[in-house]
Amino acid sequence: MKKIFIVRHAKSSWSHPELDDFDRPLNRRGKKNALEMGQRLADRNVRPDELRTSPAKRAAATAKRIAQQISFPLENINKNFRLYHGSTSDMIKLIQSISDETDTLMLFGHNPGLTDLVNDLSGADIYNIPTCGIAEINFEVSSWKEVNEGIGELVTFDYPKNIQEHSTS
Repeated sequence: MKKIFIVRHAKSSWSHPELDDFDRPLNRRGKKNALEMGQRLADRNVRPDELRTSPAKRAAATAKRIAQQISFPLENINKNFRLYHGSTSDMIKLIQSISDETDTLMLFGHNPGLTDLVNDLSGADIYNIPTCGIAEINFEVSSWKEVNEGIGELVTFDYPKNIQEHSTS
């Protein structure tokens, strides 16, 4: 079995409208949400074998904050331009190129591509993955080369405002 966690970058700052889209940083809420979502993953003992991110500043910063929470080595984060507003087919090609030694993959990127990717891979009907939202998809395959549209199963879908599962009574 292969597993993917697909993560949309956390909330970005619009304080400097002159910045190129690629260079927009996280805002205060985005930084907080990335740490919170990373802690939720850590609480579930999520330990990806490989972590790939869009090289855009807000996505890479989200990946770094979550990686810290789940004890993933920061030096092993791989940046890939296919995750910066890549098409679904580009991102599926990236997934299919992953070494079969990897069982759990975590990808960080942007909308609308990530929402489309989750829906295409799993047949889910998610309208929008909110900022710092995380979709977990399982594939009953032995090789990443077999991953394609419609064969995955959406296992969890979590996001910062999804407090029902995470509130304390």
